Amino acid sequence: MLENILIPAVVFAAIIAIVKIITDTMTRHRLINKGMVDERVKNLFVKDAQLQRLSSLKWGMVLIGIGLALFLSQIADEYISDQSIFGLIFLFAGIAFLIYYGIARKYINGTNEPR
Repeated sequence: MLENILIPAVVFAAIIAIVKIITDTMTRHRLINKGMVDERVKNLFVKDAQLQRLSSLKWGMVLIGIGLALFLSQIADEYISDQSIFGLIFLFAGIAFLIYYGIARKYINGTNEPR
């Protein structure tokens, strides 16, 4: 049951990620080739570079949240139905994203730099 939903979702997410990476790279190359790199564009790329440093943290936290939800569903199998497993996954992934948002905002707005 879970494989029927999880596999297409992962494939769809991978396709979206690949398209985003390609379009961002093409946009950067066009801006550089046209010489349109001024202070405004540099600021956009600096913030993007800061977020890229925290990307591993974000996805690690989300995957830990999803794993925790699946682990809890296996432990409390008699209390949790199959439909509520998806709710747990979204809940824990959402909590992970919210925690990541607080950490990322602290690093971007503050003086702390991720290493």
